[in-house]
Amino acid sequence: MRPDKYLKQLIEPVFNTHRTKEILSYNPAVQPEREDVAMTKLFVYCYNATEVAAHELKNIEEAFAYRDSDKICWINIDGIVKSDVQAIAQHFLIHPLLVEDILSIGQRPKMDDIEGVMFCLLNMLYFNEQNCSVEQEQVSIVLGKNFVISFQEEAHRDVFNAVRDKLQLTASRVRQKGADYLCYSLLDMIVDHYFEVMDQLGDKIEELEEEIIRASDTRSLAKLNSLRKELIILKRNVAPVRELVNGFIKSESDLLDDKINKYFKDVYDHIIQANEVAENYRDILTSLQDLYISQVNLKMNEVMKVMAIVTCLLAPAAVIGGIFGMNFDLIPYAHQKSGFYITVGVMLLVPLIMLRIFKKRGWF
Repeated sequence: MRPDKYLKQLIEPVFNTHRTKEILSYNPAVQPEREDVAMTKLFVYCYNATEVAAHELKNIEEAFAYRDSDKICWINIDGIVKSDVQAIAQHFLIHPLLVEDILSIGQRPKMDDIEGVMFCLLNMLYFNEQNCSVEQEQVSIVLGKNFVISFQEEAHRDVFNAVRDKLQLTASRVRQKGADYLCYSLLDMIVDHYFEVMDQLGDKIEELEEEIIRASDTRSLAKLNSLRKELIILKRNVAPVRELVNGFIKSESDLLDDKINKYFKDVYDHIIQANEVAENYRDILTSLQDLYISQVNLKMNEVMKVMAIVTCLLAPAAVIGGIFGMNFDLIPYAHQKSGFYITVGVMLLVPLIMLRIFKKRGWF
């Protein structure tokens, strides 16, 4: 194996340099092609104030019948397949521009109101404890008259279980209200889960702070750099959601009841708080970097102090040895048997006296 390849494999797991490329690789001018997933899951929840029914669909065509239902219908599609998205968009009269957003990869969180359909796109966030990384999953939500359609990239996880549980309760607000409240509930679950991710990230920052204070090394710097990258991903996903929620608050669409506005304002308050927490984390990481540099400088100063003390203690011996090493005949005790022992004794006695003086003055 070439030395440069060996060093690359040794350094990358520590400093996680490939993560930087993942953060900066997205170019909005070049839309990547989304590959169809091998398997999708389709669930429909139809409900009103008195009853609820949940169905798992075998194909996308079975969802077409729920467009004109007299109940509120939530169609949840886990796994993006281009043909399925286009088919359901055509039947539910979803604009082609919104279809492009649903099929996009790495899209910035946004909200649109086009031709009687309200649309929002944002990312669900998860924290991977094993890799200490923030993972994201794009979710698109379409709000229409008496229906909500949600598109998710993965089928094995989401943050909507609390909404599903509330749908089973007759007295829950989601059962008593319309599709706009269901849309709010989905957004609220996504935003609330941001705080769980930030709490886990905050725990890692706290552990890193203790590690730097106790014994900082190169690995601590690598962890600091990795957490800073994860914070960039967090802020990039959280910050635009404020504008997204504000779009619902200011919207004059007939799909939103005036009474629902206060609920979106509550989500708006939560996302502002999430942004403030993310800013606090950034300030803490900056402080930790300064703390790491201070610790490194402190260690360097300790080493230099020890070396300076050792040099000072050896200086008298060097001077004495240099004097008695000169090539003169009239050097005192040069030709006596006790001269060597006296010289060595002075060389040892003077550093001991200096050491006592240094300690008395508190230099070490």
